[in-house]
Amino acid sequence: MKPYIFITRKIPEATLDELQKIAYVTMWEDEMKPVPRKRLLKEAAKATGLLTMLSDKIDAELIDQSRNLKVVANLAVGYDNIDIPYAAKKGITICNTPDVLTDTTADLTFALMMATARRITEAAQYIKEGKWTGWSPLLLAGTDIHHKTLGIVGMGRIGEAVAKRAAGFDMNILYHNRSRKEEAERKLGLSYRSFEDLLKTSDYVVCLAPLTEETKDLFDEKSFQTMKASALFINASRGGVVVEKALDRALTEGWIKGAGLDVFVEEPIQPDHFLLRHANLVALPHIGSASLETRIQMVRLACKNIENVLQGLTPPAAVNGKDA
Repeated sequence: MKPYIFITRKIPEATLDELQKIAYVTMWEDEMKPVPRKRLLKEAAKATGLLTMLSDKIDAELIDQSRNLKVVANLAVGYDNIDIPYAAKKGITICNTPDVLTDTTADLTFALMMATARRITEAAQYIKEGKWTGWSPLLLAGTDIHHKTLGIVGMGRIGEAVAKRAAGFDMNILYHNRSRKEEAERKLGLSYRSFEDLLKTSDYVVCLAPLTEETKDLFDEKSFQTMKASALFINASRGGVVVEKALDRALTEGWIKGAGLDVFVEEPIQPDHFLLRHANLVALPHIGSASLETRIQMVRLACKNIENVLQGLTPPAAVNGKDA
């Protein structure tokens, strides 16, 4: 009898060809809404493998009732939705999809920084609303990116890719990470700084750090008060690294000049979310890796991870045992 695989969001059927040769595969048929918890628990109880999204909580409750579960393949680089230590204790392999989305996410991060700096979304809305009735030298004037200081918090693969793009704009690039990246410093001309010093000196603070116990609520009132009043804050990592009420106050009271967010603490957010009232905030619906090419590659890698585990082979991207 073939092993059973459940996929928690609708994905292209064409990406499942190889997986369907060795397993019986079903999926939640909604592209936008996450699978209800009750349905996820029911499917996990009989599944050998799960292909999951960041919105799916793979915790001890689910793991304890999943007697046949061998592998969980997360369709993301991050895996803070999964209890990694408990899964490892139960012999379940956890996989992610690194590398294939690095450049795409870096593109989006840099685009978000540029849109925030140059007030792109605000300007687009301005003209659509018929407000462009004349011209003045400072009409919707933004902030330059070239020759400015960029501070990257979290120098992983995506951080390095953003730094490469910043080098093309002649930016002075600082970074803070839990460990020094001396090779990246030599290759990309980066300068390591303490977190506080990076906040004090950067014109742009870009967060690309994973969500961990150490980074949760990292950007609080103290952090935003440490930043320059002219600085812009960009978050393309996880919403949980930011205390959103602190960011709201920072924007309201002018502690920083503006912000660009691709992620929020609770997703999706509603139109009446308190942060959306700020004209100097650019908000995106968590689309960091959302190019057609990259998403297809991510799905194929997630399927390959499952295939390899089912066949007794090493998956391309297992995270068990790594320091999350």
